Amino acid sequence: MTITQLKYCIVVAEHRNFTTAAEHAFVTQPTLSMQIQKLEQELGVKIFDRNQKPIGITPVGEKIIIQAKLIVAESERMLDVVDQEKGLIGGTFKLGIIPTIMPTLLPMFLQTVLKAYPELKLEIEEMSTQQIIEQLKKGTLDAGIAATPLAMEEITEKPLYYEPFMVYAPAHSPLSKEKVIAPQMLKNERILLLQDGHCFRDAALNICKLHNVSPSAFKINSGSFETLLQLSDEALGVTLLPYLHAKQLGVEQQKHVRSFEAPEPAREVSVIYHKIGLKTHIIKAIHEKIRAIIRGAIVYEDVKIINPK
Repeated sequence: MTITQLKYCIVVAEHRNFTTAAEHAFVTQPTLSMQIQKLEQELGVKIFDRNQKPIGITPVGEKIIIQAKLIVAESERMLDVVDQEKGLIGGTFKLGIIPTIMPTLLPMFLQTVLKAYPELKLEIEEMSTQQIIEQLKKGTLDAGIAATPLAMEEITEKPLYYEPFMVYAPAHSPLSKEKVIAPQMLKNERILLLQDGHCFRDAALNICKLHNVSPSAFKINSGSFETLLQLSDEALGVTLLPYLHAKQLGVEQQKHVRSFEAPEPAREVSVIYHKIGLKTHIIKAIHEKIRAIIRGAIVYEDVKIINPK
């Protein structure tokens, strides 16, 4: 049994096709098939059901694939240990960022991180919190940036910053005449929210629930704050924005942004990764870089963390 054979099994299980798996493994299809057959002969069981299309995985094969992923991950950990010992920040690092954070945070830190660690190849993808968690568990993602706390035993959270919620209230809203907003003031407002599935929407609803506010919100099939801003400008309601997004608005729209009264409702934003994950030295390095940058961008003294769920 070899690590290479186990890797071939994992890639076949992922793609359910020997030809496609061979392409992703950068070997010929006969080589990949032969190595998997050797492993099956050694174990005395069939891992894959080749009579199915796409290729199926036998019941015992499912268990073998789970163990194969653990073994391969542990073998790669040795390289991680060596890199940490040498202090090397390099190689491919896969990072997932949720949609309500990525557009504002990524431009702030990307160039700094790339310049600081020229040997590091970042692969960054926008994805939901649930997708990040699933990929962290599968080992196909090194880390994520998401709203926390998630309170998941297998996921480690390293807080980056606390981002206050802001109210966007154009002239049509009575809130536009207020200097600061008490959450209870939202009771008489139509609150425009993101579509289901966004943790920012869930956190915004939690603000309302905490203060017995029942938002009369449109159901909008958009994950875009820009859409909410446009609707708000058309006198269709007010909306909530994360602090960093609000600070990037134009001069005219900035006039309509209001803070909540202290303690300001805020979301905790963290780097998250699996407790048995690899590349913790890279995670620490990226975490420190982002914290150093964000420290000068967000000023908060008295905030109340709103759980995204």
